[in-house]
Parts: sequence; structure tokens; C-alpha cells
Amino acid sequence: MTITNEDAKAAGSASSLSRMLQFGDSMFPIGAFSFSSGLESAIQEGAVTNAATLRAFAQTALEQAARGDCIALIAAHRAATADDVDTLVRIDAQVYARKLSDEARAMSVRMGKKFAEMGVAVVGAPLLRAWRERIETSVTPGCYPLALAIGFAVQNLPASQAFIVHQYGVATTILGAALRLMKVSHIDTQKILYELTRKAEEAYPATAAARLSDMAGFAPLTEILAAIHTRAHVRLFMN
Repeated sequence: MTITNEDAKAAGSASSLSRMLQFGDSMFPIGAFSFSSGLESAIQEGAVTNAATLRAFAQTALEQAARGDCIALIAAHRAATADDVDTLVRIDAQVYARKLSDEARAMSVRMGKKFAEMGVAVVGAPLLRAWRERIETSVTPGCYPLALAIGFAVQNLPASQAFIVHQYGVATTILGAALRLMKVSHIDTQKILYELTRKAEEAYPATAAARLSDMAGFAPLTEILAAIHTRAHVRLFMN
């Protein structure tokens, strides 16, 4: 049987898609399921009460990520492609500095460390090993966007796919928590996920064109809710 160029291209696309599915799966063991991204406090304080307010909360989180972590994600992907570890460390420091709440910092570094560890075990690329070592020796915090960017870059997967996986993860973390915290159906959360992820591709060009110094995510209510959650006496999710 003759393999055509079209067949080879389709096979490459399928392989790329399978990697997106694997590393973007909510069951990929990096601990995202144990955080609510402030949703638990939002429900306790009455800011999220139904599917409509849940959608608005998740939309805000995605917009905040696109203006913040994802700018760093794309910059880190470029640095990883160039095998520039020093630049990766500098980007990581800027991501960490912009995490205002203890919960946001804990979530990002725990997920980042686990992603780096899983990347070494599954992919085994030298750059991932070097990054894990810098995390373990406290050279760098190891925030999640950096680990995701490096993981995709070493597999020759584009930054646009890393961006989609990041945004999908933000949405599924919140919606998965909602199913355990409030009266909302799987149909509701799937409809919200479909609507929100459809917009992710539209947001990519603006994020990719931004400079690292543009990284900011002004969402004061989200930060306040995260702070409340840190001090809460009763919690289902980690702080």
C-alpha cells in the first residue's frame, strides 16, 4: 500500500490531536481536580447561584487567564523552542509574582511541578528534566503555564494548541468543581463548556501578540473570593 502525502499529513494531525487530548484531559494526574479556582467561596458567598452566574464566573476566569498566564505560556513556548532555560526562569518568576492569593500560587506551582514530573516520565525530553531539576532545587517556582509550554514545545506541538489546552483546563476545573458544589446538571456544564471553549480560538491572536509586560488579569472579586477560601473553616477543595 502506498502512503500519500495526504495520509502522512493526516497521521501527523491525528498524533498532534492525541497529544492535546492526553495532556489536556481532566484526568491527567496533576491535581487540578482538587482546586475550585475560587468557585467554592463564590457559591458560599452567593456570587454564583445558578448556571448563568456559573457561566459568567468561568468566562471571567478564562478572560483573566488569556490576559495573564497565557501570555506567559506563549512566551515560554518560544523560549523552550529555543532551549533558553534562563528566559524560562525569568518568565516563571513573573508569573509567580502576579499570583496575588496563596491559593492561586499553590495551585499553579503544585500543578506545574506535577506536570513537569509527568512530562519527564512520559516524554522524557532533556529540557523537561532540566526544568524539573530547577523546580526541585528551588531555582524557580515552576508555575503550571511554564511546564505546559515546555511539554508542548519539546514535542513540536504549537503554542496555539498549548493555549487551547490551558483554557480548556481552566474551564473544566471550574465546571467540574461546580458539579460537586451546587445544583447544576451535566447538561448545563457541557453547554457552558461548549460555549466557552468555542471562544478560545478567537482569543489566541490577541494573546499571542501581547508582550510579557502586558501580562495582567484584573479580577478583584476573584482574588477576594480566593482569599476568603484560604481562611474558610469548612472546605471541600484545597487552598
